[in-house]
Amino acid sequence: MVKLDKSQYTKAQWQAIRDRRRESKRLSALQKSIVQEPVASSEVPTETKNYVLCIKHGKKYGPEFVNRLYKMVSRHLTIDFEFVCLTDDKNNLNENITTYDLPFGLEGWWCKPYMFNKDLPLNGQILYLDLDVVIAGNIDKLFTYRPGDWCIIRDFTRSMRPDWKKYNSSVIRFNSGQLDHIWTRFKIHQKHLQRKHFGDQDYIYEVDKSGVYWPDEWIKSWKWEIRKSREFAPGGVKGNRKLRYVENVVPPKDCCITVFHGDPNPDNCEDPWVKENWT
Repeated sequence: MVKLDKSQYTKAQWQAIRDRRRESKRLSALQKSIVQEPVASSEVPTETKNYVLCIKHGKKYGPEFVNRLYKMVSRHLTIDFEFVCLTDDKNNLNENITTYDLPFGLEGWWCKPYMFNKDLPLNGQILYLDLDVVIAGNIDKLFTYRPGDWCIIRDFTRSMRPDWKKYNSSVIRFNSGQLDHIWTRFKIHQKHLQRKHFGDQDYIYEVDKSGVYWPDEWIKSWKWEIRKSREFAPGGVKGNRKLRYVENVVPPKDCCITVFHGDPNPDNCEDPWVKENWT
């Protein structure tokens, strides 16, 4: 400590300086005496990440749907991400895909509320994608758009009713834990809610209307908003129908995701752009 010339201070000033020095020494000694306790590993904050999440349940979609989605995301997302699949069957999935088990008793689109469970080991932004989408361009903007809000599609009925406000749950972005109330309510009233609602997206709309819609031009229905004809080929069985005509169309410039809701799935679509890009 620097030695001061006390002759330049009054008696009261010098006393105040001495008191401050004593207090400084006391605090310094106290700090050195404190032993830092190690923080338990469960209390260490984990680094937040960006996740791309999908769900594979039952036999409707094979592992090739998950693997192709992973490859499309890898081509069209430039930010760091972890690809996660919630599934009841991990066989033949790409080794770079992280998998977590689905709880017993969920089926089809009613598996979706589980992805909002705050107890899943995910910490960060989550972009959920249906397995039957085809990515058309860079999807970085789906992570950077309206930070902090949760985002969802304005349902494609909008193509027939421009004022339509309900949700389509094919593409959703949310923060981990942000929508846990959707899962919490569902697991308590599961049977009642499945009888009440046609599907998961109607249930989500009832529970939380604060979702921010993606710009309509970013995510489009392939058969309702990009093609001209919606007509199915004759003789098809629901769930495995093909479109009657092949159309050589491409998504608009701003569209980054095309959605194949209902029939056909991408593997049943003969349009050249789909065959080229669903790989």
